[in-house]
Amino acid sequence: MVSQTAVKEKKARAVKKTTTKTKTRAKSKAKVKKNLVIVESPSKAKTIEKYLGKSYKVVASIGHIRDLPKSTMGVDIENDYQPKYINIRGKGDVIKSLKKDAKASKHVYLASDPDREGEAIAWHLAHILDLNLEDSDNRVVFNEITKDAVKDAFKHPRQIDMDLVDAQQARRILDRLVGYSLSPILWKKVKKGLSAGRVQSIALGLVIKREQEIQSFEPDEYWSLDTMFKKGRTKFKSTFYGLDNKKMTLPDNDAVQDVLKKIDKTKPFDVVNLVTKERKRNPQPPFTTSTMQQTANTQLNFKTRKTMMAAQQLYEGINLGGKNGTVGLITYMRTDSTRLSETAKSEATTFINDEYGEKFVAAKPVQGKKQEGSQDAHEAIRPTSVFRTPASVKDKLTNDQFKLYQLIWSRFVASQMTPEVLETMAVTIEQNGVTFKANGSQTKFAGFTKAYPAAKSKDNKLPALEIGDVLDMVTMSPEQHFTQPPARYTEATLVRALEENGVGRPSTYAATIETIQRRAYVRLDTKKFVPTELGELVQNTVQEFFPDVTNIKFTAQVETDLDNVESGKKDWVKVVDDFFTPFSKELEVAEKEMEKVVLKDELAGYDCEICGAPMLTKLGRYGKFHACSRFPDCRNTQTIVEEIGLLCPKCKTGQIVERKTKRGRTFYGCSRYPECDFVSWDKPNEKTLPDGTTPKEDNAEQTNKENQVNTVESSD
Repeated sequence: MVSQTAVKEKKARAVKKTTTKTKTRAKSKAKVKKNLVIVESPSKAKTIEKYLGKSYKVVASIGHIRDLPKSTMGVDIENDYQPKYINIRGKGDVIKSLKKDAKASKHVYLASDPDREGEAIAWHLAHILDLNLEDSDNRVVFNEITKDAVKDAFKHPRQIDMDLVDAQQARRILDRLVGYSLSPILWKKVKKGLSAGRVQSIALGLVIKREQEIQSFEPDEYWSLDTMFKKGRTKFKSTFYGLDNKKMTLPDNDAVQDVLKKIDKTKPFDVVNLVTKERKRNPQPPFTTSTMQQTANTQLNFKTRKTMMAAQQLYEGINLGGKNGTVGLITYMRTDSTRLSETAKSEATTFINDEYGEKFVAAKPVQGKKQEGSQDAHEAIRPTSVFRTPASVKDKLTNDQFKLYQLIWSRFVASQMTPEVLETMAVTIEQNGVTFKANGSQTKFAGFTKAYPAAKSKDNKLPALEIGDVLDMVTMSPEQHFTQPPARYTEATLVRALEENGVGRPSTYAATIETIQRRAYVRLDTKKFVPTELGELVQNTVQEFFPDVTNIKFTAQVETDLDNVESGKKDWVKVVDDFFTPFSKELEVAEKEMEKVVLKDELAGYDCEICGAPMLTKLGRYGKFHACSRFPDCRNTQTIVEEIGLLCPKCKTGQIVERKTKRGRTFYGCSRYPECDFVSWDKPNEKTLPDGTTPKEDNAEQTNKENQVNTVESSD
């Protein structure tokens, strides 16, 4: 019989052996270091880590970790404009964690976004983590966050591209020099809290110039003469063209009456000419950042920042569940290129052939025109897989994400499809030498609009007509018109104007537009930008003493210089110096000669309801307002209301007045408030209902025109 002592000894030996094995395994495990990958965002980190596997640890820097200080200029002007970077406040724990992970890693990879900003983030990380910049290939870039793209990128790491870093630094330093030099002068000479900048001054200047054009516009009178004809039971509209088939305008009512005298209403009209032909409408190329922002604004009513936020989420990855997990749905969304990879085009061809048929596959897809100054560094914005249709992922996306993904997917697929074919008819109708013309069209072959219905032409079908047909006139409608001034900028048209002028870059437009609104230099009126008095005051002041800052051509040249820094053709220090040397002289002149702007308060014309002192009209951040003259002893303020010349549709007594919220947003209400609680965010008109809504008119034709902007047309 085995003694209890022997049993205990045997158990002790077994425990010791197990413990030794566990420790050995732990030591062995500890020796196997993982590769560290650093990206900007946690959602991007999660997606990439799934693709790379267990030998990689992916963490996020949460954007930049170093930047210029907020409290000072942070640029050594006397020493080649060297920036004085500091760790961003609040990033201490992130930096500490990154250093710890880097120290415990086998190799560190920097996988921030594939653009100037991403390259700069990688460079700052390399400095913080003491990585070898010269000998280490630790920079990884990919245009889409898919398994194949990410794995392939890690097979080809490279060194940090200092030309890209220098281009980003140059832009950052230029903006700091302008902003931190101009703002103190504006504070001292005009009003505290003001600011000015390179791109924002151009954007503000465009809005102000357009408003000046509107205010100085002198309308010209002209008339139209529309006629409704009938063949059998079918009626159709035609428009006055001229006399004896020669085009003629109708400048006034006298001209209209002269035409009407020639028409015999008791006699029919003759079809004297008829031209039918086919016309082709080619699809537009896939989206760039700018065209995506513009189209999302016009079709989805998305603000520029909203568009970019949704696009960022689609790029970084959406959890589709099941075997797919988290997947990046679109390629990189900051691009000025319409170029597509051969793989993407091949997949699109297969999809279109299977889904719509061979006749919808373009033999030679439309090629986008390369914009002057575009970098063409990345592909156009497209779905990472054309087989991942919007319908198949709809339940995994938010409403905003789905709308934008559907727009991007449809535009990409359409770009690889055949043209829409229209059958058109142009009819010339005459009586006694008075010529009318009517144009009709209908879709003969859907082409690319099969995948992109929003771009489909509106049918305007005419009855079957032949030369020699006799038509009866049903109605004739002379109407007076006046030429209209140019339209105010919307977000979409302002983005387009900035791009066309070569100012800024699409990735900066959202921040620029947000800045001029936040500073209350502009306000939105029915989704259109209107400059405020404050905005005009700032712009005029800057323009007088710093003409280059508000000069479109000069600013566009700076953008070209920055592009040349990126391509290695120019030294960033020289680019900054070429700008700042004359700018610094303008600063000296402004300091001496700029007179202090005295914002005089005016009497409002009534007394304070609280203390009885006179009320004054003051200029504040959101424009003019009324305030008590005894401020700060009495802090009574009143919003200035302006009547728009319309009777309240609810009470039929008060006038509609324009008001502003505390955040500066315009709305419309009744002057009899609170007795009448009518309110509307949109500017009311004669058709506005008592609940503040306005019935929408048939804007299909206008929408169709907007959808066809930049569409290339050709005929057989």
